[in-house]
Amino acid sequence: MSQEPLLRLDNVSKVFLTDEVETHALSGVQLEILPGDFVSIAGPSGCGKSTLLSILGLLDSPSDGEYRLKGEPVQNLRQNMRAQIRNREIGFIFQSFNLIGDLNVFENVELPLTYRGLSGAERKQRVNAALERVGMSHRARHLPSQLSGGQQQRVAVARAVAGQPALLLADEPTGNLDSANGEAVMRLLKELHAQGATICMVTHDPRFARHADRTIHLFDGRVVSEAELAAAQAAQA
Repeated sequence: MSQEPLLRLDNVSKVFLTDEVETHALSGVQLEILPGDFVSIAGPSGCGKSTLLSILGLLDSPSDGEYRLKGEPVQNLRQNMRAQIRNREIGFIFQSFNLIGDLNVFENVELPLTYRGLSGAERKQRVNAALERVGMSHRARHLPSQLSGGQQQRVAVARAVAGQPALLLADEPTGNLDSANGEAVMRLLKELHAQGATICMVTHDPRFARHADRTIHLFDGRVVSEAELAAAQAAQA
């Protein structure tokens, strides 16, 4: 029996209107991600990668088409319902870490859990387990300013996985890191994937895209094959 997709996009498009100018960020995107997949979204700057990730993370809505998460259509939900689903089902890892400077490591990881109504004991257990997974338990009482960039990204990963989300979305997770720390974060994502995490990662770096099981290539808002992407980039050069 075939496995049901965790998420599915059918003919999804996104159009931005500014000063009566239409910008087609996405055009007719078809995409399925199964539970346990590790997918990278690659392509040149401006091709629609971040727009696609925003739609997958329910931070934005498509202009047309359907988005199903766990079999349920979610593209037209009200903001409060979208926020609830994001908090429970989706973990975000950002390029810029997005840690709160006056909260320590433990508090940063705990913060999203406070909106779920979990008991203090359960929050503590989840935070400690998440920090252990990323090797940052010994820094639990440190502030972000006391950490290196690689350590801050590990804390950001811990924050994302503490909620036990169905889907991890990583937006250029190595973009603000040197190559050594970037590789370390990619090894961490690979370890999480090996433990069963479903990951969708945007990256412009082919070295890191190769860590994924499958790469979706975008060009001018459309999903293209690797050969089509190479030809389009050569034509632009």
